[in-house]
Amino acid sequence: MLTFKHMGVQCDIASNGQEAVAMYQQKLYDLILMDMQMPVMDGIEATCQIRAFEKGIESTHRAFIVALTANDISDKRETCLEAGMDNFLEKPLQDNLLLELFSRSY
Repeated sequence: MLTFKHMGVQCDIASNGQEAVAMYQQKLYDLILMDMQMPVMDGIEATCQIRAFEKGIESTHRAFIVALTANDISDKRETCLEAGMDNFLEKPLQDNLLLELFSRSY
């Protein structure tokens, strides 16, 4: 599997959803790979908080948020879209899908 480093992508890692929101508030990321099942705060709630923050700062910046799940996403698709997620990937991540995602989000 390609690593982000091999793709020339710098990344930061949050250990839970609450930390992900705080990191975004400090550094407006362009792309967020959001795990659906994180401790403290799940990916849906973290996405909702990120979208609320974006509205609150009255900026044109909007992160491209991708839901990551080890489960079938079909039953959660509508919930993800309502929360403000832009796309979906199933784990384990496949190189070709990840590369396609990077090319579409930039």
